[in-house]
Amino acid sequence: MPRTPRIFRRFGDSTDGVAAIEFAAILPVLSIIFLATFDGGRAIATYMKVRAATYSLASITNQYATIASTDMSGIMLATSVVMAPYNTATPSVTISQIQINSSGVAKIEWSANQGGTAHTVGTTVSPPSAMVVNGSYLVLAEVSNTFTPMFGFFGSGGITFSDNLYVTPRSVSCIVYTPQSSSC
Repeated sequence: MPRTPRIFRRFGDSTDGVAAIEFAAILPVLSIIFLATFDGGRAIATYMKVRAATYSLASITNQYATIASTDMSGIMLATSVVMAPYNTATPSVTISQIQINSSGVAKIEWSANQGGTAHTVGTTVSPPSAMVVNGSYLVLAEVSNTFTPMFGFFGSGGITFSDNLYVTPRSVSCIVYTPQSSSC
């Protein structure tokens, strides 16, 4: 039987560099997990900002008795401020007032939007049944924003986060939005 040269025997018995080889094998997996965690954290933070912006939109709007166009612009701008620094694009913001008639049918009375399309006046909507009170009004706040991952682990084109919130007007029975309604 031929003898194995001494250099080959030494190479086979050596454990130097094993840790480096194992690290090199696991490094791509660890890098992907780290970057995905980073994007995942940013996605969660963006979603939480969308929820906070929706709440702010509803809270600011329901304090008014009459809203002029300039007031509405300021209200819409407030949502962009709440979204900072996670708004890479202008979020789609819609604020609407819903009138619930004496039969319990809820319809859009007025609607304003920034970065999208407002609801059509007269469209029937379905608010949560616990909020349907005949002869009352509700304010519907909606915010939508697209999150674009930095590293692309959540797909290409981004993820759209949206939220909506129904509230009642705080100090009056209904809110007059002067460009679209003259009275309630």
